Formats: sequence, structure tokens, C-alpha cells
Amino acid sequence: MMEVGYHASHEQFAPKQLKRLTSLAEGAGFAHAMCSDHFHPWGHQQGNSAFTWAWLGAVLEATTLSLGTVTPPMGFRYHPALIAQAAGTLSQMYPERFAWLAIGTGEALNEHIVGRSWPSKSGRDTMLQAAAEIIRALWAGKTVSRIGPIAVDRARLYCRPPVAPDLFCAALTPATAREHASWSDGLLTVNQPPDRLEEIVQAYREGGGEGKLYLQVHLSWAETDAQASEQALDCWRYNLVSPALASQLPMPEDFEAATRTVGVADLDGRVFCSADLNRHVEWLSQFAALGFSRLYLHFVGPNQQACIEAFARNVLPPLRRKIE
Repeated sequence: MMEVGYHASHEQFAPKQLKRLTSLAEGAGFAHAMCSDHFHPWGHQQGNSAFTWAWLGAVLEATTLSLGTVTPPMGFRYHPALIAQAAGTLSQMYPERFAWLAIGTGEALNEHIVGRSWPSKSGRDTMLQAAAEIIRALWAGKTVSRIGPIAVDRARLYCRPPVAPDLFCAALTPATAREHASWSDGLLTVNQPPDRLEEIVQAYREGGGEGKLYLQVHLSWAETDAQASEQALDCWRYNLVSPALASQLPMPEDFEAATRTVGVADLDGRVFCSADLNRHVEWLSQFAALGFSRLYLHFVGPNQQACIEAFARNVLPPLRRKIE
């Protein structure tokens, strides 16, 4: 059975507001939530970017939801030993509710702030593999020392998770999905045109990935189709930047410049825009056939409460019936 959760977008909403919205999602019937982990928003207009790990503790305390997040533990903003400790702490306080951690190769947008040169994609892939090994070893109670590509000196975790969270790979391309399939407990990706998404899933399986498939889905709902599309373009046009370019642009103004000429037609397959909730049911149901066991709905517009309530009432029940 495919499950549905709520995506909490730190780039778009202040942490206190986002905590309230996540609680509303739980009350409306969403069983899970996930959040982003940024230092900068994609664009100045979004205007927010709270510290994810402080927020996670507050939301785990305020709800009974299971939560997960996407983070790049490659020794820039976060050393993998620090991420292992943070996840271990949340897991001890809220056993099995900090349910998964998806790690990826990150974006310069958030990582250049430490003043180090940004590695090539192949270099970041090597570092991500090392980060996964370090995190797993620390969760297993080992003392870890490594010279590179991420240095660790006699690290030992004294706040270990009683049940280790699932360690997913976060991938936006088939190459990344294939590269990191073998060490992961699952794959987290975002909606893309169907043929592209199918390639990512296939690459993950070909790389030896046998785990769960989770999908973050970008949606825009409003009173009219035109309003839904305009809202998506205004709030989430940054998603139209290619993964390769998105990993390299260092500042929000660079994303604004890169998306200055995009239009509504460019949203196709990237953000599902419609005033018709039945169309959203149809769009979401297609992901079950690709093997996704959980969807995290990201409502890209400012009308979060309205979306949460409308989807809980008019989308989730028929979606469950359709995929049974």
C-alpha cells in the first residue's frame, strides 16, 4: 500500500509556521512528514531557511508523525560524524519516529558558506560513499578513524539509535541513483517527467538497490488552472533548473537569474498544476505502478492549510481506493 506524507519546505515558510502546518497535516490524516535542509533558500523571494535539526526535534515532540530529512553529510556544513550523532539523538528520544535519513551530494548554494572549494560531481560521489560508511559504522558502535576522502579521528558515538534509521540515497539523476544504490536502504527522489523518473528507478535497481522507493511530489492547487500554474511559476520555478546546474549555483540570485525566462509550459512534469482535485488523484496514482511506496506531497504555493485540508478530504481517500 502506498502511503502519503507531507513535505515541509524550510525555504518557503518560517519554522514556527511550518511546525503548525505539519501538526495540521497530522490532524488531517497525513501519517508521515519530511523536510528540506538548506542554509540559503532557492530564491530571495522565498525568504526563509531555518536550521532543520532544531526544527525536527520540536516537531517530533509536538506530533506523533514519523519524520525524515534530506541532508549532505560530506564535511562541508555537516561532518558525517555530526549527522550520525544528531540522528542518534533524535532516535533515542523518539524511537523509530525519526525513521529515515536521505543523504545526497548537495548543492553549492548551501555548502560554499564554509569557504571551501566545491568538488566535482565525481568527487562528491566519492565523499558521499565515505559519509554513508562513516555514519553506519558510528551507529553500529565502532570507533572510526579515516584519512580521506573525509577525515575522522577516533570518533565513537555515545548516543546511538536503538533502531537505526533507514539510510537512503537522495538522487535526481539515473547516474546518481545507480552509483549509490548498493549501500542504501532505499531511494528518495522528486517527480520528473514519467520517462525520466522511470529511468531513475531502473538505474537504482540495476545498481543493486533493493530498498524502498520514496518520492517528493510538487503540486499546485488553486481556484483555477491558470492560478495554479501562475502560483507554481512564482513560488517554485527554481525546480526547473537542471540538477547539474542546480548543484553549482552558489547564491539565490543565481537561481533567480537562471529561471528568469522560464514559463508555464516549462512546468510540465515538474509541478502538477490543476484546480481539479480529481486530476491530482490521477497524477498521484501513477506512481504506485513505478514501485513507490510513499509519496511526500509538497504544496508549492502559500495556501498550505487549504491544500492540506482539501487533499485530506478529496484526494487521499480516492487515492487509497484507486491503488488498493
